[in-house]
Formats: sequence, C-alpha cells, structure tokens
Amino acid sequence: MTDKRIMYLDGQFLSEDKAVVPITTHALHYGTGVFEGIRAYYNDQEKALFAFRVEDHFKRLVDSCKIVCIDLNLSPQELTTITIELIKKNFSESDMYIRPLAFKSDPAVGNFNLKSLKSSLAIYTVMMGRMIEKEGIKANISSWTRVPDNSIPPRAKITGAYMNTCLAKTESILGGYDEALLMDNRGHVVEGSAENIFLVKNGKVYTPSASEDILVGITRDTVCKLLQNQLKLSVIERSLDRSEIYQADEIFLVGTGAEVTPVIDVEGRIIGNGDVGPVSKEIKELYRSLVHGQTKLYPEFLTKIILPT
Repeated sequence: MTDKRIMYLDGQFLSEDKAVVPITTHALHYGTGVFEGIRAYYNDQEKALFAFRVEDHFKRLVDSCKIVCIDLNLSPQELTTITIELIKKNFSESDMYIRPLAFKSDPAVGNFNLKSLKSSLAIYTVMMGRMIEKEGIKANISSWTRVPDNSIPPRAKITGAYMNTCLAKTESILGGYDEALLMDNRGHVVEGSAENIFLVKNGKVYTPSASEDILVGITRDTVCKLLQNQLKLSVIERSLDRSEIYQADEIFLVGTGAEVTPVIDVEGRIIGNGDVGPVSKEIKELYRSLVHGQTKLYPEFLTKIILPT
C-alpha cells in the first residue's frame, strides 16, 4: 500500500492524480453512466476487512450496463477480483466504501447514440463509517415523484437518474427533515431518496415489490432474509399507500450507505411511540453484526481481505 490513494481506470491501477477523465466526457454532460456502492467493514479482532456481497453488486452493475448499452467485457467474477486487489492497495483499519462507475467516455457534443459511444470503467475507494449517526430520523413525503421505469429505469443505478435523489433530499433538508420518502406516479410510497423502505404493522413487514419503480436493493434482499429466517417474520411485497405510512408501527430504510435506518417521525406524525421499534432495532443489530463478520450467518456474503505481509 502507498501513501497515495490508488484507483482503477480502464485496466490500470493508477494514483489518484493520474486517474482522470477530460471535461468533454459524455457521462459528465448527459448522465450516461451506471454505478454501484459496495461496503467493506473492518473487524479489529480479525485485523481484516470484510467486503459485503461484492459479486452480487457486480451482477447488478452488469445488468445496469445492459440497459444503457455499456460494454464492460468483464464478468462479475473478474470485477470482484479487480476490486479485491484495489482494496488491498488501499487497505486501512477502518470501514471502506467502494465505488465502481461504468460510463460513456467519448466526447459529449452531438452524439446521443449509446451504442456508438466508447465505454469506460473506474473503481475507487473512500473511507466511510456510519453515514447516518442518528438512531431514528425524521422524513417527509417528497413533492418530487420517483422516476418511472419507462423514463429512466430505477432498477438500474443510472448516474443521471440520481438528480431525482438530489432534488428530493435537498427539499427534505431545507424543510428541516433528514430524509425524503418518494411516491410513484400512482401515489404509492416506493422508496427513500436512496434507500428501500420497510413498514411494520401488526407483526407483519411490508415493502414495495420489484415492479414498483424501485431499485432492487442488495441490502433489501439481505434484510428480507434476516427478517424471514432469523426473526421469523412474514415479509409481504405490495404497494404502500401514503396513509399507511402515517399509521405504521415501525418504518425503516435500508441501503448500502444508510445500512438500516429507523424512521420515527413523518411530517410531524410520530411513528409508533416515537422510539426505535423492536423489529427495527433487532434487524439493525443483526445487519451490523453480519457485515462486520461477527456472526456465522451467511458467510457466502462476505469476502475477507487482509493486508499482505
């Protein structure tokens, strides 16, 4: 490991100052890129980083590339190997976030034919602990509608689509909230600004289905498994009405960055009794133990990385 952060760009490991693209890059102007967010958690007892569901993230990246005609010419397994090597080069005794970005890198002006544009791949890492420090957050129902599948498909992590996230999140913060809940064009609550949503009511857990303009989250899938297999709770995939949000016993948001984040207030309506509920609390603790390699659950989800001697 060197003192300078190492990045991967188009087949090479480069120092940060050399891993650059020109200002004419198509993706910078038109949002023609797709990305992933991957976490690696440091375990002090093991003196190792545990990267979480790396190959699953790259399977989704490859699927996202299919939608926007990006040619990676690399398999999820090959991308995983590259990423493990990159983590080793940037190894640190702290939690890490890994950002793969596949994008159109030809000059921007005058060409909107995705098939004709050159594709590039970058991967880099940043140190990241808990993104949300609060035990429970306040949310609003955003005035911005979630982008639908027949406009910019939300099942792919398309860079340009995240203007939708930025507008909703900015509105929330300016309004004194921590997070936004977005509805689709039918009036159903489908996601947080960059998280999947779960609602608990009368001992059952509800979450929007994959057909409802959501990102089909890897954290979402993990949490569903924990809820069903470890907590023995039913998880029902269906539409969520706005009024159900106000009447929920518990609400929590999940995502790679947010991990498991309970919502205790929506537009001044107190959720449950205003504290983090028992399901939210237990699933948050289970998830944190899992990703840090502190449990024997789902070992196939973890890739152990140690600093070479």
